[in-house]
Amino acid sequence: MSYQKAYNHAIWHPEAFWQQQAEQLHWFKKPTTVVDTSAYPTGRWFSDGEMNTCYMALDHHVANGRADQVAIYYDSPVTHSKSSLTYAQLLEKVALFAGALRAQGVGQGDRVVIYMPMIMEAAVAMLACARLGAIHSVVFGGFAAAELATRIDDAKPKAVLTASCGIEVTKIIPYKPLLDTALDLAMHKVDTIVLLQRPQQIADMQSGRDLDWDDIVAKAAPAEAVPVKSSDPLYILYTSGTTGKPKGVMRDNGGHAVALHYSMGAIYGAQPGDVFWAASDVGWVVGHSYIVYAPLIAGCTSILYEGKPVMTPDAGAFWRVIEEYKVKAIFSAPTAFRAIKKEDPEGKLLKKYDLSSLETVFMAGERLDPPTYQWAKDIIGRPIVDHWWQTETGWSICANPVGLDNLPAKSGSATVPVPGYDLYILDNDGQPLPANEKGNIALKLPMPPGFLLGIWGDSERLHNSYLADFAGYYTSGDGGYRDEDGYVYIMGRTDDVINIAGHRLSTGEMEEVVGGHPLVAECAVVGIHDEVKGQMPLALVLLKAGAETTDAALSKDLASMLRTQIGPIAVMKQAHIVERLPKTRSGKILRKVIRNIANGEDYIVPSTIDDSASLDEIAELIGPNT
Repeated sequence: MSYQKAYNHAIWHPEAFWQQQAEQLHWFKKPTTVVDTSAYPTGRWFSDGEMNTCYMALDHHVANGRADQVAIYYDSPVTHSKSSLTYAQLLEKVALFAGALRAQGVGQGDRVVIYMPMIMEAAVAMLACARLGAIHSVVFGGFAAAELATRIDDAKPKAVLTASCGIEVTKIIPYKPLLDTALDLAMHKVDTIVLLQRPQQIADMQSGRDLDWDDIVAKAAPAEAVPVKSSDPLYILYTSGTTGKPKGVMRDNGGHAVALHYSMGAIYGAQPGDVFWAASDVGWVVGHSYIVYAPLIAGCTSILYEGKPVMTPDAGAFWRVIEEYKVKAIFSAPTAFRAIKKEDPEGKLLKKYDLSSLETVFMAGERLDPPTYQWAKDIIGRPIVDHWWQTETGWSICANPVGLDNLPAKSGSATVPVPGYDLYILDNDGQPLPANEKGNIALKLPMPPGFLLGIWGDSERLHNSYLADFAGYYTSGDGGYRDEDGYVYIMGRTDDVINIAGHRLSTGEMEEVVGGHPLVAECAVVGIHDEVKGQMPLALVLLKAGAETTDAALSKDLASMLRTQIGPIAVMKQAHIVERLPKTRSGKILRKVIRNIANGEDYIVPSTIDDSASLDEIAELIGPNT
C-alpha cells in the first residue's frame, strides 16, 4: 500500500486500519473493541483483547521457525566482549529469570525498577517483567542517587534489578553505592534487590536484602507468559524534566505492540530476519521501542551496543558494527553523527569498512540540522531519514516511510505525518495556519496506538500537560510549519524562539546557518536579554577537528551569514568557541540552562546531564559577571 493510501485509510477509517494491523499479531484473546474514546479522549486501543508482549516477541517466533535466528547481538568495545542469543536461547533466559522474579513474589501489576547498563541482562530483565505482567521502569544506569530515589518513591517497586557497575569509555561507574544511597533516601522500602556482578567491579552485598542474579536464576523454574489485558501497563518511563515531580509516562501492552510492529515495516522498511540497530540506550524510549520490543516483535535481529560513536576506540565505531553484523538500518541521534563529524570530518575511517548491507540511516531525538544532514548524506552515501517523535508517543509522528514509499527528502524536514497521526499547525488561539506559517504542532485526538496510557500516579497530569492548551488536540510542545507539499519542519521547542525587536525568530533556523559554517562541527543558539532589542542570539560553537579561528573572527563570519540567509534583523550578539556543549545523556543540548546562565538567572542542574563540568565552563565564559 502506498503512503498516501495508508495515510488516508488511517485517518478516515482508523478502526478498520488498526484492526488490520492488530490481526498480524498473536493474541490470546483477539480484541473486538478497536478503540474506546468514551472515557479517554486520547483513545484506549484493543481494550478487551488479551495478550503478552514477551510472548509476541519471543515464544511466537520460536514456535514459528525463528528459534535458531539471532535475536540480539551484544557488542561491548568497552569490555572487549561480544555475544549473541538466538530467539530460543533468549526465551530460555527470559523464562528462567521471570521464574526467579516470581519466586521473589513479583507478579502481575507489581513494579520493578531496572537500573542497569547496556548489557544483555537489561533486555532479559525487561522481557521477564513483561512475561509476568509486571510493570518495569528502566532508569538510566549511573543516574544520580537522589533522582533514582524520587523514581523509587513514585513507582513504589517491589524489586530493583541492578548491576555492579557500568562503563563509560574507560571509566568504571560503580552502581551499587548509588543504589544504596538512593534506597536510604527513598521513603518507599523495596523488598528485593537483585544484583548482577560484573567482573570489572565486584559490589558489596547487604545480607538479608540483596540477592545474587546468578544464584536466583540457578534455583528458578521457567515461567510461562501471563495473559494481560491490552490496556494493562507494560512500563513506566520517566521523562527527563529539570524541576518538580518526575513525569512517569505509562505505556500499555496491546496498542504499543501493534504500533511498533507496524512501524518496523512501514517506517523502517525492516522485514523478519533483517538486522536493525538502534544505537541508543535502554534507559531512553528509543531503547525500549527499538532495541528491545519492536525488532523482536517484528522477528528482526537487534543489536545491544555498549559503547560510543567515538572513543571506543575511534570515530569508526559505528561503521565497524554495521560491517560486522550486516546492519540494514541504523537509528541514532544527530548528536552521535555530529560527534563523528567533529572527529573525522572527511570520513576517512568510514572508507575502511564495507557498508554494502546498509540501506538507510535514521536520525531522531533532536532536530537534525541541515549541515549535519548534508554531511551524513555525502559521507555515508545512503538515504538519511530525519524522523520526529517523543517519549509520550512511543514511536514516530513524522518520517519518510521508506517501507511504504521512499518519498523525496527535503533537508531540514522530518517529511510527512505517519499514518495514524492527524497533524495540524495551530496559532496561539488554536486556529489552523496555512502552509509555511510557523506555529504550534498539535495532533488531533484520538491518538493512534502506542500513545501514553497516562502519567503514573497522577490522573490529571495527562490532561494538564498535553491536552489543556487546545481543545481536541494533543499539544506536542514543539513549534514548526508545513510547506506547500505537506512536509513538516520541526523548529524546536516552542519556548526556543527569540524575540528581536518584536520579530520572532527560531533558534533552530539560526542553528542551521551557524552549523553551515565550514569550520563548525556543532552549535547551540540561545536568546539572551538585550536592553535595546529585548533579546539577541548567542552562539556556542564546537569546531571540527583541526579547525582554528577566534571568537571575533567567527562572530563576524556568522553575523554576515545570518544577515544574508535570514535577514538583517537576525543580528548575532556574539559567538564563543567551546570545547563541549552541556547535554543530557540522551544527547539533547541544555539550551534553557545556557540561556539561564547567560541571563544571570537561577537554574537547576538537570539530573540527566552528561558532564556537569561543561556547565561550569559555560558559566565562566558567558555568565553576566564575566
